[in-house]
Amino acid sequence: MKRLGIDIDGTVTCPSSLIPYINKHFSLNLTLNDITRYELTEVLNISSEEFGKWFGAVEADIYKNSPLAEGAKSVLDQWKEEYELYFISARPSKLTELTKIWFSQQDVTYHHIELIGSHNKISTAKKYNVDIFFEDKHDNAVDIHNELQIPVILFNTPYNQDPIPEGVIRVNNWSEAKETVEKLLGSSR
Repeated sequence: MKRLGIDIDGTVTCPSSLIPYINKHFSLNLTLNDITRYELTEVLNISSEEFGKWFGAVEADIYKNSPLAEGAKSVLDQWKEEYELYFISARPSKLTELTKIWFSQQDVTYHHIELIGSHNKISTAKKYNVDIFFEDKHDNAVDIHNELQIPVILFNTPYNQDPIPEGVIRVNNWSEAKETVEKLLGSSR
């Protein structure tokens, strides 16, 4: 059975999940289209220390309340019998239980969840021998593809518009991700 490595935030969760929290705390009125860099300190023009302090205080609440990305549940429901679903996230490992509760509340099946506390997902993707990876962070997608020579599906957002190499495939939604996986791996459906 093929194994899919799937990032959580910005892929399974809606990429705009943080925006209401940012707008409230920093008294802004941003939309997802305003988030043109992954590094939010650059978008907000604040120090890493200030952002880290704020994010540390609200991180669990954001993750607990993040909405599912549109179409994610129906596609993942179809895949749960066909593929092994390995969710690999940069979230800190101390949030594993909260993350599993969120998956349960959303009724999203998983075979494994690994919170690595770092954006460097290469070793974890390699350890679990994933066949395709799903990501929203541009440099992660490129690095995973280049290092592991596997296809990486990059969910299109305003913050990941840098050029991509062949083998990193940009999709706009979960329906396109499903079509791409079917082209890459075939489908038993």
